[in-house]
Amino acid sequence: MTKPDISQSPQATAQDEARRRRSGRWKMLAVLAVCAAPLIASYLTYYVIKPQSRNNYGALIDPRQYPIPDLGSSAIDGGPARLQDYKGKWVMLQVDGGDCGEPCQNKLLTMRQLRLMQGKEMDRIERVWLVTDRVPIATLLLREFDGTDILRVDAGKLQSWLPVDAGTSARDHIYLIDPLGNLMMRFPKDPDPGKMKKDISKLLRASSIG
Repeated sequence: MTKPDISQSPQATAQDEARRRRSGRWKMLAVLAVCAAPLIASYLTYYVIKPQSRNNYGALIDPRQYPIPDLGSSAIDGGPARLQDYKGKWVMLQVDGGDCGEPCQNKLLTMRQLRLMQGKEMDRIERVWLVTDRVPIATLLLREFDGTDILRVDAGKLQSWLPVDAGTSARDHIYLIDPLGNLMMRFPKDPDPGKMKKDISKLLRASSIG
């Protein structure tokens, strides 16, 4: 008895390979959607589907308008360092010169205290200081705010990125970046730490990412 020919034609083989590739792409998209879903859901719940009485203190930023650019950044020792490297963490961000006068130090203190206020959730938050010049940073300042990551950046590139309130500059604000690398909130000049804590705590509770 003649055995049936079970070999496939080249056309059938190509079709099977195309189906496998499509299936692989859909599986990859499904995995990405599952990973992003908790953060997207938290935004929808907190900022869209919310009671009228609930108000956020910080100003919301549309991340599509302010994607993180190449800031020409480096660590203070000259090594490579980028804001994009902090994906997976919530980032409190401040901008100032290396001389860091009283307003700058107040922001550093506020970020440190806000992180500590989050208790067991504080490890989900990073603090980053973007330095806009080449002024050496005092050793005492580095010791006092140990744990704050410092990146030197191109001041011109930075100025064209960060949105500000009318009559202010980026140095007047503390910003928040989400774990997906989106610039999403700006706090006002001379902010109320208690109100900032409420915003950050709500975001941490609503999101399982970061």
